[in-house]
Amino acid sequence: MAENIFIIRHGQTEWSANGKHTSTTDLPLTEAGRAQAQGLGAKLAEHTFGLVLCSPMRRARETSELAGFGEVAERCDDLVEWNYGEYEGLTTPEIRETVPGWKLWWDGCPGGESPAEIGARVGSVLTRLHALDGDALLFAHGHVLRVLTARWLELEVSAGARFKLEAGSVGTLGHERDWTVIERWNL
Repeated sequence: MAENIFIIRHGQTEWSANGKHTSTTDLPLTEAGRAQAQGLGAKLAEHTFGLVLCSPMRRARETSELAGFGEVAERCDDLVEWNYGEYEGLTTPEIRETVPGWKLWWDGCPGGESPAEIGARVGSVLTRLHALDGDALLFAHGHVLRVLTARWLELEVSAGARFKLEAGSVGTLGHERDWTVIERWNL
């Protein structure tokens, strides 16, 4: 089983800065996002990783490259963001104008993914990480990494709602005795 899993949410994009749900829209990083990504290299330099995975989306790839891991990062389609379907490009308040009380973590998205579907997709990443000896580094997106964290902790997908993850931040998942834990968050 992976000793530690370092999760990196991509740097800021125009839509992440404005709270728009972004899955399939392939946006570049903003200047602030590029600066965030470049700053990640120093935070990760002292670590050796047995596996580096990256979402195929431009914002995650750019973050990986600017952090110094572009040449070793392996494309992982299962790390793409939660598919927001008809809610792509909308903010939560905009969605709630027509669907009062909508909650991504319980309701999913019409034309996109349900919580069960993204949970299963993330499950395949965790299966791969459980077979790893050493540390892993993942470059991906806010909601998919929050789902991965919930599942790492053996919680329901909806528990990911409780793990706010900032753009350009680092989290570390690990172990304490017999338990999977969050070591660090939003660094």
